[in-house]
Amino acid sequence: MKLNVNGRRVDIAAQPGTPLLWVLRDELDLTGTKYGCGIAACGACTVHINGQQVRSCSIFIEDIEDGAEVTTIEGLDSPAAQAVQTAWQELDVVQCGYCQSGQIMSAVSLLESKPKPSDADIDAVMSGNACRCATYVRIRAAIHRAAAKMER
Repeated sequence: MKLNVNGRRVDIAAQPGTPLLWVLRDELDLTGTKYGCGIAACGACTVHINGQQVRSCSIFIEDIEDGAEVTTIEGLDSPAAQAVQTAWQELDVVQCGYCQSGQIMSAVSLLESKPKPSDADIDAVMSGNACRCATYVRIRAAIHRAAAKMER
């Protein structure tokens, strides 16, 4: 199978039943995507496949179409991604940092589909991302700041 991962075409030789998360981390050495729960409940493993956010711990390699575009935290490079990453730094969102790649991937996906999200929009999209340090207020504020940056 061939995938385009962060803009690079790669051959994947994983066994059926292997989650995308393990291909990214173990075969491709892209360790920014984290293992959190293994059941798609915490969001730490969020990546984008063909522009849609997915939990990489629960999608098997054989369920991804050949040639799909996979973007991890290491490959984010869009105006929304830059705005989110800048806002995250300006508002000092990160505490322990473990969940942050998944949080950022979800926030970028939200802003790419809805450039001016309401609090309800943010809560709906981000509710699948757990933060054990409870930085939810800063996360929401950073998403609003990123949205404002994108307007300029």
